[in-house]
Amino acid sequence: MGNLLLFLLLGGVFYYIFKSYSRYESYSKEAFKDFSISHEALKNSELGLFVALVAKVAKADGRVDALEAELVGLMFDDISSVFPEPERTKQILKDIFAKEKNKNNVAQTAQKLSHAIKNNPQKTQQFMGFLIQLAFVDGEVSSSEEEVLQTIAQALAFDPKLYHAIFDRFEQMMQHQSPKASLDDAYALLGVSKNDDMATIKKAYRKLIRQYHPDIIKSQGKSEEYMQEATAKTQEINQAYEMIKEARK
Repeated sequence: MGNLLLFLLLGGVFYYIFKSYSRYESYSKEAFKDFSISHEALKNSELGLFVALVAKVAKADGRVDALEAELVGLMFDDISSVFPEPERTKQILKDIFAKEKNKNNVAQTAQKLSHAIKNNPQKTQQFMGFLIQLAFVDGEVSSSEEEVLQTIAQALAFDPKLYHAIFDRFEQMMQHQSPKASLDDAYALLGVSKNDDMATIKKAYRKLIRQYHPDIIKSQGKSEEYMQEATAKTQEINQAYEMIKEARK
């Protein structure tokens, strides 16, 4: 199951939320060119508040696991890239995540986000789509994760029918996992050999993921056909990587 879940989070993570809003361009360098970088400013910005909610969903079941950490790391890269001083921004976002994951203020944080985005339905769906997918990373959505998600959805005044439609979509995707290729095919797809160590294989894997991963920034302005192709390719890459990892245990 792990390879599909990694696909859902790393490969398809932004496919659903940009499916209807592929030309949604709020997050760009131009939009944030005059943003004053400070911990307080980022913490209270809509993306900072979103990072805080990501932290709460990731920690809802008691721990942030490796796949969640992988996704969050890519998210930090994506968000920080649109701000002045990306490296400083990334470090502040990491600090926000670390502090917020242990705080019991889910509803208050979601309400602040709702106020910051002025109940914008496109942004609300964008954020909720990501959070729902994040909850699927470890194979199933625990009761504590679902409770956090529902608290956030209520605070954001997110349509319950749409919430369940997104949730059900990912459950169905998990049930229709495509067959695995052979181990030889997996090595070939990643462009590595059986003699390479895992550090080399992981480096090749991450390079390919970055090439095809339809992230929150790079996906803006892309067609739905592009998103589908990128998602399918990323699924293959994740399946190959997971197969190699399993074979080397």
